[in-house]
Amino acid sequence: MNQQTAWLVLVGAAVFETAWAIGLEYADGFTNLRASVFVVVTLAISMAGLAKAVEVLPVGTAYAVWTGIGAVGTVLLGIVLFDESTSVIRLACIVAIVAGVVGLRVTA
Repeated sequence: MNQQTAWLVLVGAAVFETAWAIGLEYADGFTNLRASVFVVVTLAISMAGLAKAVEVLPVGTAYAVWTGIGAVGTVLLGIVLFDESTSVIRLACIVAIVAGVVGLRVTA
């Protein structure tokens, strides 16, 4: 796998990270079977993508980008799906995470 493909796999893995994190809300402490299965499957896909990406990318950079994208995606979906806060400070923190992820990608 080349670097470009590894970055694409990493971004895909981060999307699945967002999916399993949001799925936790629906799993209701793992009492909802369908949502719990969704969480476990998307978690496995997310981890497998991260593992594949770190075969090519530096692990520190890949992990930080994976968690950053996952965190931002989860926060944004939390705002849309669960009416979570959109305070200026919270949105500024999201911008800071995105800046960090972009910075890590540019310097990798």
